[in-house]
Amino acid sequence: MKLLKGITWNHTRGLLPMTATAQRFTELNPEIEITWEKRSLQEFADASIEDLAKRFDLLVIDHPWTGFGAHTKAILPLSDYLPADYIQDQEINTVGKSYGSYVFSNKLWALPIDAATPVAAARLDILEKKGIEVPQTYDDLLALAKKGLAAFAGIPVDVLMSFYMFCCSLGEAPFQTEEKVISPQKGKEALQMFRELAQLIDPENFNRNPIQVYEAMVNSDEIAYCPFAYGYSNYSRAGYSKNLLHFYDLVKLNNAPMISSLGGTGLAVSSFSKHIPEAIRYAEFTGSSHTQQHIFADNGGQPGHLQAWKNERLNSITNNYFKNTLPALQRAFLRPRYSGHMHFQDHAGDVVRNYLINGGNEDLVLEEMNALYAESLKLQHS
Repeated sequence: MKLLKGITWNHTRGLLPMTATAQRFTELNPEIEITWEKRSLQEFADASIEDLAKRFDLLVIDHPWTGFGAHTKAILPLSDYLPADYIQDQEINTVGKSYGSYVFSNKLWALPIDAATPVAAARLDILEKKGIEVPQTYDDLLALAKKGLAAFAGIPVDVLMSFYMFCCSLGEAPFQTEEKVISPQKGKEALQMFRELAQLIDPENFNRNPIQVYEAMVNSDEIAYCPFAYGYSNYSRAGYSKNLLHFYDLVKLNNAPMISSLGGTGLAVSSFSKHIPEAIRYAEFTGSSHTQQHIFADNGGQPGHLQAWKNERLNSITNNYFKNTLPALQRAFLRPRYSGHMHFQDHAGDVVRNYLINGGNEDLVLEEMNALYAESLKLQHS
């Protein structure tokens, strides 16, 4: 019996599909057993995958770690191990830029098993009771927020992703040059727009990640609408929580839907593993179209394979979560993944969050972000 260990993140969406696929894989391959451990969402975003790769055979990773993983060779280039037609199927059936988010140096370093981006969520029962329609435009959103009915995830990493969203939606993607995160004009406009909304939100949300916002939405009747937070199809499934959430595309700003920052997770194989062939076989099984549409999705997973997003059965049990939000994923912004970028991501969110809470000089905020960006680029070459 060969024993393999995997590490994933602590939520129904993160743990259950991995446990379910591992159990089924062992039933089909009795000589291999795979156990999964979990870590918090914050640890998932922050912990170095090099350290984890020394302790686990299989890793569910956040895609911004791809460059670091490739640079340190802590994880294996799966495109060197999996059949060419399998890799081609993954590329053809990418959800937005999910496949590309794990490509570095022309190799695929993790399978895109989970796809996500910030999307809108609503408690339709509360909105209907108050005679309010689901917001369609940014002005609708501000009007709803002024009634105290809106919230968003306000912890550092999430407000940083939302800052990128405002920049993209105003017509300029960040990180177009190595000198500045964003042009001063667009950066100031994005910060000011974001702060206007942030001042209409309960400050408690500055301590919440997307899961905590959704839990607040389903367990009380305070929040009717979340305009942008990484989507979780679990909350759109009947019986998962006390109240149901319906998910939608983002509101329109300047007559076009807003553009959010791609998330999602990938399944990587440690280069330190003593059971590489077995780990590769499990990864191939888990990322396959069939597993993604059935065992993975049926056990709380949010698949990374396009056929699952188009699957009528999955849409029927999630109140069209996948169909409604797919357009947001298809246009989502792919943030940088070079090996030093995690330094920027780890610190720039604090700068944005501090500004949203306390206000301040936007030029200084952007200067501070530019300094962090310069530091992160130096790390890439170290």
